[in-house]
Amino acid sequence: HDHARVQVVVPEGLVIASAREEVNAYMQEHGVDQSVAAKAVQAKQIEEGGIPYGYWLLIIGGIGIFCGCIGKSAQFPLHVWLPDAMEGPTPVSALVHSATMVAAGVFLTGRFFPMFVPEVLLVIAVVGVITLFIAATIAITAVDIKKVLAYSTISQLGYMMMSLGLGGWLAGLLHLFTHAFFKSLLFMGSGSVIHAVHTNDMREMGGLYKKIPGTCWTMFIACLAIAGAGIPFLIGTSGYYSKDAILEQAFSFWRVNGGIASGLFFFLAAAGAAITSFYMFRMWFMTFVGKPRNQERFDHAHEYSKMVWPLVILAVFAVGVAWKSVGFWELPFSLSNMIEASRPVAISHVDQAGVISSMVWPDEHASHAWSIVFPVTLLATATAIIGFLLAAAFYWKRALDVSDVKNNFESIYRLLWNKWWFDELYDTLFVRPAHKIGKFVAAIDKCIFDWLIDRSAVVLRAFSNLWNKYIDQKAVDGVANVVAGWIHSLGRGLSKVQTGNVRQYVLFIAIGALALFLLITVFFSSSIQAQ
Repeated sequence: HDHARVQVVVPEGLVIASAREEVNAYMQEHGVDQSVAAKAVQAKQIEEGGIPYGYWLLIIGGIGIFCGCIGKSAQFPLHVWLPDAMEGPTPVSALVHSATMVAAGVFLTGRFFPMFVPEVLLVIAVVGVITLFIAATIAITAVDIKKVLAYSTISQLGYMMMSLGLGGWLAGLLHLFTHAFFKSLLFMGSGSVIHAVHTNDMREMGGLYKKIPGTCWTMFIACLAIAGAGIPFLIGTSGYYSKDAILEQAFSFWRVNGGIASGLFFFLAAAGAAITSFYMFRMWFMTFVGKPRNQERFDHAHEYSKMVWPLVILAVFAVGVAWKSVGFWELPFSLSNMIEASRPVAISHVDQAGVISSMVWPDEHASHAWSIVFPVTLLATATAIIGFLLAAAFYWKRALDVSDVKNNFESIYRLLWNKWWFDELYDTLFVRPAHKIGKFVAAIDKCIFDWLIDRSAVVLRAFSNLWNKYIDQKAVDGVANVVAGWIHSLGRGLSKVQTGNVRQYVLFIAIGALALFLLITVFFSSSIQAQ
């Protein structure tokens, strides 16, 4: 123990499993039960400065659980599947990206949070910050409106994972809830756009604010929310509260631990916030502002009121779902208070120290200090403004030329356009080797197993011919034919009795009756004499 810092207590069963010999020896020496021996052995190990027994099992188990969350929430390096899953109906995408499936990995991480030791949390934070940055940069060059939102989802889930990994349990889950509303709004809005112009390619859009104004302005609200727009220290959209809370926790982690490594979480998250604002408003400007880039699609574009009303409802939540007060009036309940009320006791108001790692995970409430909130809030607001202004300069006012940037930074542009070459890398590492292994196995199947089966078929066919010729035809069929001949001869013999002469039939009946009478008489007379 060091001030308010605590270390995770290893469950007794893991201690026994890891130090079975030591526990058994202590039991024999002191005559105590297994539970007392396990506690004593563990206490001695910690006192001597060693790694607690069973601690590695907690690390391995925690990372194993988190690996499932990586795949579920499309985190690096298993993030490539989510953009390819955009072929379904847009309302399904809205539900999947906001409240189900990919959100489940973050939710599971939050639920298991008390079980994760600091070293596992560090892995979670590293994966999260890498994911949020890579996905955000890929979204910069995406031209499919749903692909932009897909990479946006990956990036925002990375924010949540990083927050959880840095000890920001409330901040991570708050962003999970706020993200659900504005991401649903963005996907439903993109569905309205696609329904209007019948294409996903933003290069064929432009000027649609005239045709679908309801979709235009509700999506603008969603872009403000995901960028974390707000009036500093007064009020803002839902993303203003949740994303700022994540940045505050990252800053608190950096301030407690110091050094460049711990500061990277904060700086990459802040850079990701600016990139998020840029690519979201890039999407909005390319879709709704400027001249139509495909006049035929523009002329046929129209808006359905039935599609707009759900967008309006989601826009209201995207703005105010995280509010704690309206003006000077304190709301009777708030989303953050509801989440805070469900905080596990095991992670309440403590700093957590690692055993193998020298880092300290600060209490989340420490990030609410004014010395942290003030600079982080200003920086977060600045990132949203910078991203908006850059997007406006490139895609609205045309003060900056996208082609010049592509030419001057061609290698970086190609890297982002090709999604950091992850598809090619996985194709080289996994797909092609799998195909080669498949071809090799197919060759073995054809050259060995099929050859054996074909040869076996030839042998079996020859054996069946011999069996048919000598056993079936001569033995089985021969016996059957002999028996049939006997029965046929018997039938022919008996058929001679059937002459059709009635007198002959009467004679046979009389003879039979007489024989039966004599038989009965002899039988009964023998029985009477015996009595």
